[in-house]
Amino acid sequence: MSPLQRTDPARPSRLEWLKAQPREPGEASFFWHDVQFANAAVKVLPGEYFVDSEDILIMTTLGSCIAACLWDRRAGIGGLNHFMLPEPGSSSDAGEGQGGRYGAYAMELLINRMLKRGASRTHLEAKVFGGGQVIAGMDTLNVGVRNTRFVLDYLKTERIPVISKDVLDIHPRKVCFMPASGRAMVKRLAASSAAQLLASERQAAASAVSTGSIDLF
Repeated sequence: MSPLQRTDPARPSRLEWLKAQPREPGEASFFWHDVQFANAAVKVLPGEYFVDSEDILIMTTLGSCIAACLWDRRAGIGGLNHFMLPEPGSSSDAGEGQGGRYGAYAMELLINRMLKRGASRTHLEAKVFGGGQVIAGMDTLNVGVRNTRFVLDYLKTERIPVISKDVLDIHPRKVCFMPASGRAMVKRLAASSAAQLLASERQAAASAVSTGSIDLF
């Protein structure tokens, strides 16, 4: 029986339990029951992350942003983050509540949370998604390229092997990661939806400031 399922009606469901837990700064908090996968799920918005040791579905949607999925195979602990830029444009941009939008801090948040949960830095491996050039004519900014270069360089410096990736190109992506098993799934979305995705990313980020194998699905 899945650890996400409960047979005792007197006990809270896994979803109810997750919703009731206190959240760390930057930790995702939007939970629901995903009908497609018949499983509890959590949405990671720009600037957020989530770590667990059971196979809740950690989901996010990416344009030029990056999601790094880290997994400790031995401990069965994994997590995903979602950052928008490699670094802040100024010191004021990286103020309280905003740091998770930027690569270095987003990676530190994710790694430190995993270590607190019992993962080992020497056993971590990564899957990387995003960095798409989803808006035509935005190639001069190279945000997706910069984000991709940053995360791959960061992981190389930290000696965390990248066992699979789906990055760059022109497609927005929907990503689903299962932290206990390390399974990752990605769906490339129609390029025509990029403008709407970019707008929703910016809106989500503004809201957040105030407050091995890859499967297709």
